[in-house]
Amino acid sequence: MVNVDDIKTGDDIPAPVRPKSISNPRRRFVKKFGKKALQIISRIQTKQSLVPTTPFIGIEHFDFLPQFAENWEQIRDEALEVLKYRDDIPGFEDVSPDQYRIAKKNQWKTFVLHGFGTRLEKNAQLAPYTTKLLETIPNLQTSWFSILAPGYHIPAHKGVTKGIVRGHLGLIIPKDFEKCRIRVGDVINPWQEGSLFVLDDTYDHEVWNDTDEERVILLFDWDRPMKFWGRFWNGLMMRIMKMTAYYQDPKKNLADAETRMEAAIKRADANMESLGD
Repeated sequence: MVNVDDIKTGDDIPAPVRPKSISNPRRRFVKKFGKKALQIISRIQTKQSLVPTTPFIGIEHFDFLPQFAENWEQIRDEALEVLKYRDDIPGFEDVSPDQYRIAKKNQWKTFVLHGFGTRLEKNAQLAPYTTKLLETIPNLQTSWFSILAPGYHIPAHKGVTKGIVRGHLGLIIPKDFEKCRIRVGDVINPWQEGSLFVLDDTYDHEVWNDTDEERVILLFDWDRPMKFWGRFWNGLMMRIMKMTAYYQDPKKNLADAETRMEAAIKRADANMESLGD
């Protein structure tokens, strides 16, 4: 029998790593230099892109995408299993503290399956079908179930690199779906269950959930198809970014979040076992 008292609790796991000071001179310099460098590289990648560089990109440009819409219900069912542990899913600001401006009070939760090209093994066990499907995507970078609270607004912001494109698959969408939407550039799209679209998040974009229901989507990034020099500069910048706190802090926080979720599942299993005795 599992003893509930022997299971590690959230209190035993380190709190999310927060930047020592988001405004400290070294961090400001890295952010300022990196932003300028990425802007230059983004212009190169725009010219090197093999797919449109519009705010939304047609899914016909990616032959691996139809299977996601075709199997969305199985993906949704795995998301529902994850949501049983909703209270232990971290807010986006807990995973990536630099996102403090757009993610507040755990109103935008993220259950991450892949981070920076690496599978999170413990989380993946909760969504094996979804994980297997995602890994058919060439050069997958990140993936997560994105859970948006009722009434929450994600302020306008921009992604950091033209080197990736982003997919959104609607899983659990409010009945009044037209009030749950995303603006990318000057184009607005609502989510719908089972529908899929691709966007370029380097365009100014923001999100509204003006309903009293939760919204859940599968969000995933992969490398933009590009000619040689676009791929070269993308790979170089990714390697440099992985040496900075903007990569290291979220990496540590993702590992801790996995451990918290594992502990929550063990506690739930132990409680169920004790009820059966």
